[in-house]
Amino acid sequence: MVKLPIYLDNNATTRVDPRVVEEMLPYFSEIYGNAASRNHSFGWDAEAAVDKARERIAAIIGADPKEIVFTSGATEGDNLAIKGVADMYRDKGNHIITQTTEHKAVLDTAKHLEHQGFNVTYLEVDETGLVRPEQVAEAITDQTILCSIMLANNEIGTVQPVREIGAVCKARGVLFHTDAVQGAGKIPFNVNDDNIDLASLTAHKIYGPKGVGALYVRRKGPRVRLTAQMDGGGHERGFRSGTLNVAGIAGFGKAMELAGAEMEQDREHSQTLRERLRSYIQSNLHDVYLNGHPNKRLPGNLNLSFAYVEGESLLMGLNEVALSSGSACTSASLEPSYVLKALGVGDDLAHSSLRFGIGRFNTQEEIDYVGERVVETVNRLREMSPLWELAQEGVDLKSVQWAAH
Repeated sequence: MVKLPIYLDNNATTRVDPRVVEEMLPYFSEIYGNAASRNHSFGWDAEAAVDKARERIAAIIGADPKEIVFTSGATEGDNLAIKGVADMYRDKGNHIITQTTEHKAVLDTAKHLEHQGFNVTYLEVDETGLVRPEQVAEAITDQTILCSIMLANNEIGTVQPVREIGAVCKARGVLFHTDAVQGAGKIPFNVNDDNIDLASLTAHKIYGPKGVGALYVRRKGPRVRLTAQMDGGGHERGFRSGTLNVAGIAGFGKAMELAGAEMEQDREHSQTLRERLRSYIQSNLHDVYLNGHPNKRLPGNLNLSFAYVEGESLLMGLNEVALSSGSACTSASLEPSYVLKALGVGDDLAHSSLRFGIGRFNTQEEIDYVGERVVETVNRLREMSPLWELAQEGVDLKSVQWAAH
């Protein structure tokens, strides 16, 4: 018997792994010192936990522990990276490159900088969500100081060629930042092999706690300098002031260690379930379209558009399954997904898309249940849809002259 509700929104956040919870517990009540307290053992113990987490995180991404700066999450990391570079390197240029399908934490930060006088190039993606390294090369000018391209997209799962993009940036002396939130710990990612200068990370996408993240900041080849975005006690080598969330950081370190050790096992599990779900749905329903790249995508991400149904009705019809129609950070908006629009998906299909986020704790039984419920619900909604009736009669809906009323 499948236990309801079923959680399939792992791109928004993941359940904390019990092994991570166990790692965190002592830091709430037994080892509760402030990691910045250098005068007593309580502080030393807390600092040791932070250092251990720093080493664990650095090891998974090929960094030096001193290159890990703890933050409250990836949004802060993105802001610190982009605004920090913009402020520090403004004398060298005022041009930044990113892409249209970035997370809002990057896009809104870029728009903020435009109001400060910076020029931003937003690269278009192809129909699978990919941006080409050649586009980055063509966009670079003698004023370009930073390029920010995400490792993997949060809505459609497309994995970008960051290694090649990083190589382009490195050859032209442009700093390269990647929002690695969705990919780090799930797919191979190494800051040196992938030519990354700055990388935003967060714990809650990899079975760690919410409210804790990190920014990788390269120390040599080149040494990246940032203007701090918060003033205070000069924590984290002056990059980010504020008392550290020791319990959260300890959990983040454990989550990253587990992700690194079990990456292949997790990948195979999530990808197998994803393909099982996709195959079942597309074998039993017509006019269902995959969004994102067919192969270069995150193992647990499945984004489908269902023609002739309305997305919110579909979500309501599947209320025993935790799903989303897109990013959790834009779920309050009724506008169609800007990511799907950037791929060339029309408003009708963009409004009828669902994101299935499959993770470590999902089971085959859950996936089979969800597949059956999706097929049943879409069929029921289509039976009530006049558009579906017209389509079955062979009417080209693009030829329909709609009347206002």
